[in-house]
Amino acid sequence: MKTKYWNISKMTKREQQVSIIEASQLLQQGEIVAFPTETVYGLGANATNEQAVQKIFHAKGRPQDNPLIVHVADALQMESLVRYWPAYVDKLLAAYTPGPITFVLPSNDVCSAAVTAGLDTVGVRIPSHPVAHQLLSACQLPIAAPSANISGRPSPTSAQHVWHDLSDKIAGILDGGATGVGLESTVIDCTQDIPVILRPGGITKEQIEKVAGAVMVDPGLAVKNENEQPKSPGMKYRHYSPEVPLWIVPGASEHLQSMIYRLQMEGKRVGVMGKDGTVEKLQVEEIIKLGNTMEQVAANLYDALRTFKLGEVDIILCESFPEQGIGQAVMNRLTKAASRIIAL
Repeated sequence: MKTKYWNISKMTKREQQVSIIEASQLLQQGEIVAFPTETVYGLGANATNEQAVQKIFHAKGRPQDNPLIVHVADALQMESLVRYWPAYVDKLLAAYTPGPITFVLPSNDVCSAAVTAGLDTVGVRIPSHPVAHQLLSACQLPIAAPSANISGRPSPTSAQHVWHDLSDKIAGILDGGATGVGLESTVIDCTQDIPVILRPGGITKEQIEKVAGAVMVDPGLAVKNENEQPKSPGMKYRHYSPEVPLWIVPGASEHLQSMIYRLQMEGKRVGVMGKDGTVEKLQVEEIIKLGNTMEQVAANLYDALRTFKLGEVDIILCESFPEQGIGQAVMNRLTKAASRIIAL
């Protein structure tokens, strides 16, 4: 399959409109198209078309029991896919949508069974990226869209990442530039009286508490049950894995430097990533600076995981980060990507 590529940022407004219409027509015809959101690039298909949704699973190599998140243009369209929602969802919608938050709600079975993985719930979100919004408005369809990458690899934060993984496997890619948040949306289970965080993301636990009051965190975030069907993407399977083994090293830069020396003595080529202030102190050639703030770390994380290549380094070391605010989402992704977590 020849993949159509639209570079939106280099087009006139008229050309952009034509490209959005072309992409929306492909979605209406049952094809799959990658597009930018404010979190990562998504691989979209008509959520009500079973055959179209199956193309997502085939292109990504995604397990069939891993549910998909549905993207919609507004709350009215979201309402058309579910049976009901608690009052606190209205507050969260008003505060944080459009934005990086997904609501898991009782499904009314409008979406295909492949989207919900046979569950009686469906995850729905309203993205804020202008290209995503224009595409959803143009096609007038609920669009199921997991991250636009090969399953298990770091999620794509640029169209180039998507092209590397999925060119000639999908119908089109809308290049809207680099994404903003850089991590997938926060997913919250809204089927009970109190919201439950299933996956941390761009909207933090603290932000949800300000609006909804009490918030719980699903224990599955800490203890993985391989036999349990996941309620949300990112709960069961290993994700975000780079080509090279990733080790998480807690503590100060001294601990990282000690580990670097040890591995070098074993003949290993070591790459390191972390906050600017941490990696600048290290004596090692291959470093990637993730930024000075946790927001910058989140935005740069997946690109960094894709940068280190097998054959250039043997092991990637990354410092650990405090699990407050968006740091909880960063550590969630790093832990799932890591092949080893070093104990102090």
